Amino acid sequence: MRKLSIRRPSPAMVVACLALLVALGGTSVAAVSQLARNSVGPAQLQFGAVTSPKIRSNAVNSSKVANRSLLRTDFAPGQLPAGPTGPQGPAGPTGAAGPAGAAGVIGAITVRTASVSVVDGTVDNTFNTGRIQRMCEGNERAISASTSWGDDGSDLKLVTQEVEPLLNAQNQVIGFVAVGGNDTGESSNFTVHVFCYTP
Repeated sequence: MRKLSIRRPSPAMVVACLALLVALGGTSVAAVSQLARNSVGPAQLQFGAVTSPKIRSNAVNSSKVANRSLLRTDFAPGQLPAGPTGPQGPAGPTGAAGPAGAAGVIGAITVRTASVSVVDGTVDNTFNTGRIQRMCEGNERAISASTSWGDDGSDLKLVTQEVEPLLNAQNQVIGFVAVGGNDTGESSNFTVHVFCYTP
């Protein structure tokens, strides 16, 4: 019968087997070991190690943010409410004059007239006066007025003493009133001419 002989393992084989056991044992220890609670803090984290993808959704809320630690630039446009209206600032300098606008257009002008007979007084060098007014018609406005006498002799003492505009409630000129004085020794017709237009 043949005798079975067992060879002693070489030193290299022993070293290789020990290295394999250490490697397997270290991996298992790393897999089952756990970190102690609150053992990782700012000192254990590298700068920039915690990025947005590593933060759980909605994990950072108002309770995690220190009061007054955020700036306006941290918010999207329109997220912050507007503050109260501030006091009015001082008036700025007067700007340059703009270009002149186009000339306005006035429609056709209609002359409206009214007359009154002014009788001279009995006392010489004393003017007897007569007052007459003429209004424009409809929606017309008055632009100007003039007066005239029925007699035009250069030696006659006939004068226009007053011409005043007549206004409506909107302060628009809608007619004129005129006063004439007569010292000719006879009667004469005094006429007011009002120039009316439709705006």
